[in-house]
This record gives sequence, C-alpha cells and structure tokens, in this order.
Amino acid sequence: MSRSLQTSDRDFFALVSEAAFANPFGRERDELDRRIAGGDPQPEELLELLLTKLEARLAAINEEARLDIRDFTGDDRRLLEHAGWFHVFHRYAEAFDLHIEEQLQAGAEPRPLRFAESLEADLAVWGFSEDRRRRAIEVFFQMRRAFRFIGTALVGPSACMRELRESLWNNVFGHDLERYERLLWDRMEDFSTILLGETGTGKGAAASAIGRSGFIPFARKGAHFKESFVSSFVPLNLSEFPESLIESELFGHKKGAFTGATSHHDGALARVNSHGVVFLDEIGEVSIPVQVKLLRVLQDRAYTPVGSRETRRFEGRVVAATHRSLQTLREEGRLRHDFYYRLCSDVIHVPPLRTRLAQEPSELQALLRVIVPRLVGESSSELVLELQRAILEGVGPDYAWPGNVRELEQCVRRVLLTRRCGPDASTPASPSPASVWTALGAQEIDAKQLLANYCTQLYQRHGTYERVARITGLDRRTVKKHVQRAS
Repeated sequence: MSRSLQTSDRDFFALVSEAAFANPFGRERDELDRRIAGGDPQPEELLELLLTKLEARLAAINEEARLDIRDFTGDDRRLLEHAGWFHVFHRYAEAFDLHIEEQLQAGAEPRPLRFAESLEADLAVWGFSEDRRRRAIEVFFQMRRAFRFIGTALVGPSACMRELRESLWNNVFGHDLERYERLLWDRMEDFSTILLGETGTGKGAAASAIGRSGFIPFARKGAHFKESFVSSFVPLNLSEFPESLIESELFGHKKGAFTGATSHHDGALARVNSHGVVFLDEIGEVSIPVQVKLLRVLQDRAYTPVGSRETRRFEGRVVAATHRSLQTLREEGRLRHDFYYRLCSDVIHVPPLRTRLAQEPSELQALLRVIVPRLVGESSSELVLELQRAILEGVGPDYAWPGNVRELEQCVRRVLLTRRCGPDASTPASPSPASVWTALGAQEIDAKQLLANYCTQLYQRHGTYERVARITGLDRRTVKKHVQRAS
C-alpha cells in the first residue's frame, strides 16, 4: 500500500527539492536555505541548521526508522527522492573534498573512491535503484568539484563576481540541474563557450574551473572514476605560437610533415579525454584558414593532423577566450561569422578588477587573502592588512588597474620587496568621481568632457562598452570614443 505525504510535509520537501537543484552561487539558493532553516542564522550555521531541520522532518514521517522512496508515488516520491539526494550529498561532502585533494596529489592516475561502498549503501536505504545510485555518485562528485574550483579560483563579494560564479556553474550544469542529471550529463561537448575579458582578469582560471568540473563516469569495478579530472583540462595559448606552428599545436602532425618534424606529435585536441576541455586562449589571434579547420571540429567533431590523411575524432568540449571585442573582430573580418556562431553556446564576461573594486571595495582584501598564501606559503591576516594599506597608499582607491589581477599580484610582490608600489606609469589615470564633481561645481568642465567622464565611470563599474551603451542610450562606438577621450 502506497504512502502519501501530509500537506505541511509536502510544502517543506518542495522547498528542499528546489534547494537541491538550485545554483549554490545564486541568491535564490540562499533564500531557499533560510526559508528551510527558519529564523535568521549566521551564514556559517545555516547549512547545519537546515540539515538538522531536514533530518527531524524525515524522522517524523519515518515510523519504522526506514524511509524508502518506493513506498510513495507521483509527486511525493519525486520530492522525497530529491530530499534523499540532498541529504546524502551533504553527508558525504567532506569525504568528496578529501578525495578531490587526494586526486590532485595523485595526478593523472584515478584514485579509488574509498567510501564508495558506504555511499552506495546509504543511497540503497532510500530505495535508489542501482543505476540511480551510480548516477548520483557521478553527479555528486561533479557538483563538489564545480563548487570547489569555481568558488576558490574566482573569489570576491562583488556583485559581478557573484554573477560570474553563478554563470560558470550554469555553464557546467545548465540553469536546471535536474534536467542536466536526466538529459544533458553526456551531451555537454556540444556546448562550446567563449570567455571575454581584459588581459589579466582571470579567464584562464574560469576556463580551468569549467575544465575540471566535467562529468566523469564511475566504474564500480575498482571503485574509481574512469578519468582523473587533473588531466581533463588542456590549455593552449594561441598567441604564443607563430602562424606556421599553430595547426601543429592544435591538430598534431605526422613525422616528416614539415622540416623539423622528426617524430609524430599529438596536438592539444588529441590530448583531451572524452570528458575534458580544450581551452583555446586568444582565439582572436587565429587566422581564417585555422578557423575553418576548427569549425570542422565544432561541427563534425573531426580533424586531421598536419601531413596525415587520417581523420581523428575529437570528443571533448571547447572553451575559447579573447581580450578583444568580438563585434570588432567580426566587423573587421578577422573572425568568421559561422565560426563565432558555433562557439557561442555561452558567452561569459570576466569582469575587470576596477569594476570589482568599484562595486565592492572589500574585494581587495578578499583577493589578498588568496594571493598571500600562494606567494608566502601560509595565511596571514596581519600581512594582508599590511599589504592592503601599502597598496591603497601607493595607487589610491580610484586606480584603474589596467593589468587587473595579474598586476595586483605583481604589486603584492613589489610591496614584499620594497614596502611600496605605485600605479603603472605608462597608463594615464582615469578621472575619479570626486574630481569630476569638483570640476563641474567650479564650472571647469564642458558637456563633452562631462559625458566622456560619465561613460568612463560606467565603463569602470560595468566593464563593457555594450553595457554602458545600454545604460546611456548611446551607440557602442560613441561610448568607446568617449572613454578613450577621457583616458
């Protein structure tokens, strides 16, 4: 005889179901967690309180200390399946984190999942079938990797960085995780991505987060994942190679294909496993003939090494990046329209540092907390504050940071060596909001200068000419002209 949930239980588990599949970097998930937990807990207490509430509700409907989703039907069964998914995932979150650390240390050789048997047993208690248990293990591991690599590589409390983390999660799973788990988990190779942003903003870190967060099948025999996520990301900076070598680096070459080809060489596409990502940085530098060959990769999943007649299949995913304007590249004929339309399943903007700091000044301290351990080997709140003071004294709060996070890292090194750092002397200072209002009050600024400075301030905050054009109602080219005039 099938069981049914009471109305109050059904409402509660409907919230849990939404939370189970919500983007963890989005505001919706925060709101759902607070509604489930009740009250106004501190952020560090929220998840623990939520899980306590969930376990209490499960115990209340669990008369025989056993809750099997197969005892329920229809929507009740779906809601309890999601509750089980949510509960078991968080119970094993720390164990997955330890496994990720172990795999990072081990490198390319997949490590056994030591808790696989226990995890399967807990899923079986809920009534998950064998196939559903395997899929849960695969998606749990993927979710935990994505949460770690997106959350730790792209830090900062600013709204634009929160939007970036949310966008990267959606890039891995789609906006509907439940649909991804049912339909898309083995089809993501068809979803190519373009990352846009100035030099030094962190496009490589964003691409790496995507590349290390892909779906990897689980092998019950040996209790390990079939590939290591460590080897699933293959970056290639196309601007590093002369035109004559780019095809070889991409597609590989056969021995004797050209002078100096003394052995066979596997290109970047061959080094990507079927669950991995090839990252083509500075795609705007690639010639039209190479774009045509890459278009074949995107459309037909096929390529041919230089000097060979053998057609090979590419099974990974393509993520590309450029610091140049896509619109300008296309208008100038440097980027084929058909190539662009095959790349642009998703276009993600990585914000410049000046935008991040304009939205949230505390972003500087958040970045320093990440940079310091990387440079000196350990965390130090005292050193972070010392660096923050020296940087703000040296460059001022309105500095434009033309080199972005990469420049900030060098600034930290300079402070560690000399106790001071200054602005990039080759870059003219942008007008600060205070200086603009002072000049306006003194009637020392004309309408053109005012518009130019206004566009510049918007550009510093939002990071793209397109966004400024939408806000001001001006043409994009006009916005660009005003920003360049004010610089």
